[in-house]
Order: sequence, then structure tokens, then C-alpha cells
Amino acid sequence: MKKSNIIKVLFIIILIVLLVFSIIIVNKKYNKSINKKETDKTNVTENKPKEEEKHYEANLIAVGDNLIHSSVYRNANKLANYNGYDFKPMIKYIKEITQNYDIAYYNQETILGGTELGLSDYPTFNSPYEAGDSMIDAGFNLVSLATNHTVDRGISAVENSCKYWNSKTDILTSGSYCSQEEKDEIRIKEINNITYTMLNYTYGTNGMPVSQEYLVNVWPTDIDRINNPETDTKYQQYKEQVKKDIEKVKDKVDVLIVAMHWGVEYTHTPTKYEEDMANFLAEQGVNIIIGTHPHVIQPVAWIGDTLVIYSLGNFISAQYQNQGTCTNYKCTTGLMTSLKIEKTVKGDSKTIKITNVENELIYNYYNQSTWSDFLVIPFSNPIIKDYLPNYKQVYETYKNVVQSIDPTMVVKETVE
Repeated sequence: MKKSNIIKVLFIIILIVLLVFSIIIVNKKYNKSINKKETDKTNVTENKPKEEEKHYEANLIAVGDNLIHSSVYRNANKLANYNGYDFKPMIKYIKEITQNYDIAYYNQETILGGTELGLSDYPTFNSPYEAGDSMIDAGFNLVSLATNHTVDRGISAVENSCKYWNSKTDILTSGSYCSQEEKDEIRIKEINNITYTMLNYTYGTNGMPVSQEYLVNVWPTDIDRINNPETDTKYQQYKEQVKKDIEKVKDKVDVLIVAMHWGVEYTHTPTKYEEDMANFLAEQGVNIIIGTHPHVIQPVAWIGDTLVIYSLGNFISAQYQNQGTCTNYKCTTGLMTSLKIEKTVKGDSKTIKITNVENELIYNYYNQSTWSDFLVIPFSNPIIKDYLPNYKQVYETYKNVVQSIDPTMVVKETVE
């Protein structure tokens, strides 16, 4: 082989070796870079803080109508040594329970217009401010004001009621206002990082004129046509207003409560109006519906994730114990419903659940011969035996009412 050819061959071999070597070097650097990137990705993933799940809880308890008949406020006057009115001793056994709750609801059936307007009884009620003071003292801080008796004593009583409740800054009320601006205000409370508000409506005002719409929230229902809500034009029109009210507030709170003054008095079965309203409210995303007005207990049930308490019955009143429309103690046996609100937050996700629903019967005792000695007693309190000898039979009767839609609904056992 010529010398020139040998040199060419050697040159080609050297080029091949250099090329192979270069490829090996580049490949190593590339793999190192890839590995570094993967390592960096892993480190970023490992170092990125994990989304922490946060859990918050609040508990709520609810009772029914604070119906202040004249015998109730006369008894309170006597308990205050005839200097004002003291209702606190009447509800001392309830306070033992309710003061332990974050949120405690009741319905102020009769307007708190104060003694300056003159106290009055059925059919046009007016009650002393001290009736509200006693409930606040017992821990109640969520109050519905829209009832069929809200305008019993006209604008003056509503204005006095507004002034009274507006002076109680820790209390959330709904349903009756002193101005349109006050009605339009969105009132939100917070407890344990859980925000809530309440809307409140009444079926009507016993035919009493409402000179200004803001005085009381009315969602009209014609109780003479209780089986035909779909044909009640005014009722259907107001649905749209209620929907707007809900849309205005529901995205601003974790929990939306709607208190409804609805139904037919002394009837344990919800009307078609109640069922239609409840389904409509559940469709709008309401979490809890609380019913009052029938003065007797109605069922507690679920519509999807919405808890519906159709009627809590009376809390305190001087309605008959066991006669007339109030046979078998149905007007003096009320309901006290408690529950837990659970809020779970993870990143941008939030869930709200209503759990631990439990119902307890309460008895509104008074001395029938003197219309005095009013006392509200939970059925779990052993003294129930002394005030209602047939308490077991009464318990079974109204336990069945509470469970008539949902047999799994918990009704707290009475004492043995």
C-alpha cells in the first residue's frame, strides 16, 4: 500500500474514533442534564407544600314559638315582684342546654312592642322587651320575626321591636325591619370560621294591612287552597322574589338558613304548600329550613342535603294543655332540634355538611287552675315525671310524628 493511502486510512480511523468519543461525551452530558432536570422536578414536587385539609365545626339548636299570652306575662310580672317582667325562671332548664350551643334559634311569635304601647293578648298581641331578654340570657342569638302577628299593633310596635333588636348587636334577626335600607342589608354572622345568615317569611298577617313591605316579609299562601300551590298565582310570583333573595346571599355565606312561618294550625301533617316551599328552597341550595306557626310538632326530614324541620311547635304559651284543639298535650309539647355544621376546606374546595341531627321533646307546664307557674321542661330531665305523669305515652305519640317521614330521624330518649 502506498504511503499516501496509509495516511488516509489512519486519518479516517482517527476521525471515527474522535466522532465516537464525541458522541459518548455528548450523550453523557445529555443524560446528566436529563437526570438533573428529573431530580429538580422531584425536588420541586417534594418541596411543594401539600394542600392541608382544614375542618371547622359549629353546633346549632332550635326551639319554636315564644307565644306570650297575658297569663304568661302576668306570671313574669309576679316573678319580678311586680316590678317589670322576669321570664328567666320559666326557661331555666332550657338554658342549661342552649347556653352550650354556638347558634341558638327561636321564633318570636308575638311582637316585642314594649309596655309603653300597652301589653295585649290574642288576637292582637304586644309583649314586653323582657321576653326577649330572657331568651338572650339563655343563649339564643338567632331570631325569626316574621309571623302572622308581626303587625298586630301597627307600625309603632314594629319600630319599637326594631329598636330593641338592633340594640342587641350579637343577635341575628330576620323577617321584620324599620326601613327598606335595613331590609336590603345583608347580615352575616361568623362562628368558628363558619359564616351564616337567615332569611325569614310568613304566609300572611291575619288580614292585617302591611303599610310598608319592609315591616314584615310575606310569602303569601292561601290556606283555604292548601292543596293547590301550583294554581296560586300570587304565591308563584313571590317565588321569584324569594329566589332573588337567596341568590343575593347564598354565595356570601357557608350556611343559609330559611325560617318559614307556614302551614295550618294544630295539624301534624305538612300541607302541600309546605312541601312545595320546602322543595323549592332545597332546589335553591338552602341548608336548613325551620318551620313554625302550626303550634304543634310536625316531621323532621331530609330533602337531598337540606334539613327540613316542618314545625317545632310551641316553646312557651298559655294554649290549652289537653282540651279543644289542643288534646293530648299537643300544644304544650314542643320540639328542640340540634345539629352540627361541618365545614371542610382543601385548597379552593369547600364542603358543608349538616350532621348529628337530634330531636328532643320539651313540655310547657303551667298550673291550669291559676294559669301560673309556667315552666319549660326537656323530656330528658327527670323532673318531667312530676309535671307530666303520662310523659312516656306523650313521648311515643310525638316521636312518631317527628319520624313520620323519616323513620331514622333521632328522637332523644326520655327518662326511665
